[in-house]
Amino acid sequence: MSRFESPFEIHVHGQVPLVEGVDTTQLSVALQPLWRYAGANSLEAGAISVYEEEPGIVFNRQEGLLQICWTVRGDEDFRQVLDEVCMNLNELAAQGSAIEISFYDADFDEEDDAQGAEARDDFTVLFVGPTPAAIMQVQRDMLVQDVINMMERHFDASELQGVVVEIDKLFSQRFDSLVSSLELGKPPRGMGGGGGHGSGRKPRHLH
Repeated sequence: MSRFESPFEIHVHGQVPLVEGVDTTQLSVALQPLWRYAGANSLEAGAISVYEEEPGIVFNRQEGLLQICWTVRGDEDFRQVLDEVCMNLNELAAQGSAIEISFYDADFDEEDDAQGAEARDDFTVLFVGPTPAAIMQVQRDMLVQDVINMMERHFDASELQGVVVEIDKLFSQRFDSLVSSLELGKPPRGMGGGGGHGSGRKPRHLH
């Protein structure tokens, strides 16, 4: 099956601050699973998105940032590619960062929608970072922001400090469990590469 017949358009969006001194060659190696999946022979060729209006995969050398706003056609096997890329980027990341991935059902159209059919869309967030603590920090920050945004519909921001404190307690407990499991040589529980996921069409970012 060719990429043009693939069931999904997959949009990857995020930016990752990189450690000082990272060069194009290192980044090319780290991102090789992405550009090879796109059928390219190099990062330069594979960095181009399916959509011309999207900047694609950009190495902002001046700011030390990897910026991704890139779409590729593919299937569920792309999830394995993402796991490998996240592991590679952990070694280059200067701090914890989130990468959003949206799977859009390429075969779903207005007629399907009118007939009440459901698209096979999916959305997930993966996290990269130099340490588990850095990854937990960005997970915590995103969760706090989501909870505050939801609860501010019903409460003043000044009333929500206790909620933030409880979220911090949960992450402190998780971090303590992680440290304990690492000391015992056991794989940590609940620390997979993925974050939350859900269905429903997400807007495609263009910056």
